[in-house]
Amino acid sequence: MRLNSKPHQILSYPLTAVISDIHGNRQALEVCLRDAEQRGVERFVCLGDVVGYGAEPRACLEQVMTRCVAEPTAVRQLNPDETAEFDPGAVDDLTQADGDAMGTAEVGGSTVDPESAMLETVLDGAAILAAKTAEGDSPRAEVSKEPVAGTQWLEAGFCLKGNHEEALLNSPEDFNPKARAAIEWTKEEIWRDKSRADAYWDFIGDLPETAADERAMYAHGSPRDPVREYVVPRDIKDTQKMAALFAAMTRGVCFIGHSHVPAVLYEDGSYFVPKGEDSAHGPYALGDLEESRAIVNVGSVGQPRDGDPRLSYVLFDGDNVTFVRLPYDHASAAESIRRVEALPDFLADRLAAGR
Repeated sequence: MRLNSKPHQILSYPLTAVISDIHGNRQALEVCLRDAEQRGVERFVCLGDVVGYGAEPRACLEQVMTRCVAEPTAVRQLNPDETAEFDPGAVDDLTQADGDAMGTAEVGGSTVDPESAMLETVLDGAAILAAKTAEGDSPRAEVSKEPVAGTQWLEAGFCLKGNHEEALLNSPEDFNPKARAAIEWTKEEIWRDKSRADAYWDFIGDLPETAADERAMYAHGSPRDPVREYVVPRDIKDTQKMAALFAAMTRGVCFIGHSHVPAVLYEDGSYFVPKGEDSAHGPYALGDLEESRAIVNVGSVGQPRDGDPRLSYVLFDGDNVTFVRLPYDHASAAESIRRVEALPDFLADRLAAGR
């Protein structure tokens, strides 16, 4: 196991939920946000692709615009007795598709070799993420607002531009036909609400490609190509690509999405892929990021592609990461897609398989 040889570093940093690739999946996003709020998240960061594929882009935009903002926002304080998890008994068994039967896989709107989108199934014990930290949380940043009964205050977050937002603003001509059809329909759907359309388009048009704070860098695709480059677990073997990615980083850790496959890739060639039935993997210490920097793929909220249909997001407290996997009503999300004639049924079918 890749151990952290140095003491846990204590930082004042807001507990941050890093979400990505929602893709118009309201059902998954609502479960994700509710769970994060129950866990005491103080800031939301979205890495892009709020829209595309799914049938409810406007609802997802509203949720992200409410939480990932330039100023602190009050959100509902959940009742401690409430649960954010969808009934696992209502979720279909995980579908482990055979790579040979898959043909080519469609990832983020482009057609790629399915091997590049699948997880490594055997992990070298020496290549696992840093050891689980000792019990106890790092101190978190003070909330600047006075507490209000029934609410909790979020610190300022942000949202980045994904390749689907870029396609909305420009052209989806390089997307595969199914993804292109979804983008064209999404444009029409955003304009459907005349009272909010300008706000949606202003929000999308102002999204930055990258962001950084005192501890981390954030991008949708990769550090060197923030919008469009895929990073998947097998890339750890491509030393030339990995060197270029780390050379483009401005912080010791960079959070990304885009491939929809959660993983941590280290500069020293080690890597970690969260697997198993647990709803939370971690918290894990990232370790000495000056000695070996890290790229953390947070997976996808609305379109998982690792054979696990549960939504994926990450918690980050400045030193530790926790991968969260939660079931949601993917059957309802799929039915929403099927009700839209312009959206291919394939986009609905894949939700149950997590492919």
